[in-house]
Parts: sequence; structure tokens; C-alpha cells
Amino acid sequence: MNHGLRRALASAKMTEVQLAEACGVDGKTVSRWIADPSRIPHARHRWAACEALGEEEAALWPTAVRSALKTGPDREVVQVFPYRSAAPASLWRSLITKAQHELTFAGYTNYFLWLEQANLAGALRRKAQTGCRVRFLIGDPDSPTTRAREAEEGVPLTLSTRIAVTISELDRLREVGNIEGRFETGHVNLSVFRFDDEMIVTPILARRVGHDSPMMHLRRTQADGMFDRFADHVEELWSRGRNIWEVAQSGQA
Repeated sequence: MNHGLRRALASAKMTEVQLAEACGVDGKTVSRWIADPSRIPHARHRWAACEALGEEEAALWPTAVRSALKTGPDREVVQVFPYRSAAPASLWRSLITKAQHELTFAGYTNYFLWLEQANLAGALRRKAQTGCRVRFLIGDPDSPTTRAREAEEGVPLTLSTRIAVTISELDRLREVGNIEGRFETGHVNLSVFRFDDEMIVTPILARRVGHDSPMMHLRRTQADGMFDRFADHVEELWSRGRNIWEVAQSGQA
């Protein structure tokens, strides 16, 4: 029996029929998933189930995750998605919840996080209060780099508008220790999100917004591997960044 899936259903207080509806399959299909742990659903059904149950894929179908792992230098790649929007929101929530020491959000706007994660501000506040370092590296809204990218994207909800949303949300957390924000522009085409030893990396494609770009989920397993190289990239940009609140104060002065 797939005990992980059965426990997740009970924890979510969902029936097999309800999960089947969420995944777009027949109720008997979900019954077979539970009865036979060797039965691996199609990827889109696994992602839908993870979203509905608020669980990671590794907890429900560990065999599927292990089969995707490799033994060479790319073994740090846990899973990949052709579009960031294809990844279940529960993955992000799980990574945020599990992190104990470091949360770094180096997306150019980070706008989607506030939109898709319920009460993100509350979660970040609790993390910071327990000693977790929370950092936001966002694009400078007044930079020529931002204006050039806005022209390339050509969407009504501009980068500077999305950045303003993140600044507004961070202003509400300003008094909380361990929460920092800096402006930089070197990550305009590469978003990196770190959760202790796990990471989400999204290379931003030409004329595409973040949710329409590919996404990689990494887990650190070695020194100077993919994880460390992306982490070093973010640290370099962070060292160059300008404190968002100091910039605001200088602008008002």
C-alpha cells in the first residue's frame, strides 16, 4: 500500500473521490494509486495531487523522484519543470516551511510569491523570529536594466510595478530582525531562491515573464556543484546590492 499517499489524504481530510476530482481522474484510479505503491501516476497527475494535498512528490511517490535522480555531477537536480507555473505551489510552501537557517529570494520582482503563497508575510515573520535569515534581492525599479527588460516583456503589469509590490510587503516587515532587502540588477535574467540546502533556479527566457520560464529544483550534495555555483552567484550580487530602505531614505532626503 502507498502509505504516504494514504496518510496525506487523511491529513488533508480529503476523500479519494475529492482527490480524483482535483487530479482530473476517475475515483478508481486514486484507489489503485493507494493499493499499489509501484503504480506511478503521470507527472501532471502527481503534481496535481501534491498541490491538492500540500505535499512534496518525494513523500507521495519517492520511486518517481529517485528514478529521476542521476549519479553523475547532475545528481543535485531533484526535478525540472518546463514552466515555473507547472510546479505545484505546495513545493514552494514546503521549502519555505522546512528552512531553518536561510531563506534567500533572488527573483527580480518576487511578485508571484506574495500572490501565490497565502500569508507569506506571516510565515516569513515566524521564520525570522526563530533565527532564520530572510533576504530579498530585487531589481532596482529605477535602473536602465529594468526599463530595458520592461520594454522587452511588453506586458501591462510592468517590472517596476511588481517590484513596488514586494517593497510594500517588505516595508510591513521592516521592524522584524533577520529580514533584509537589497537592490541589484545582475539577476534580471536568472532568478535563484534558496531554502537552506535546497534551491529553485529559473533562467528567464527572452520575451518571457518568470512563470513562463523553465525551472529547476536543486538539492546540495557536494562542494562546488551546481548548488554552490548558483549560491556564489547570489552572494556576489548581494555584496554589490544597495539596502532598499537606505535608498528610500536618501530619496526622501
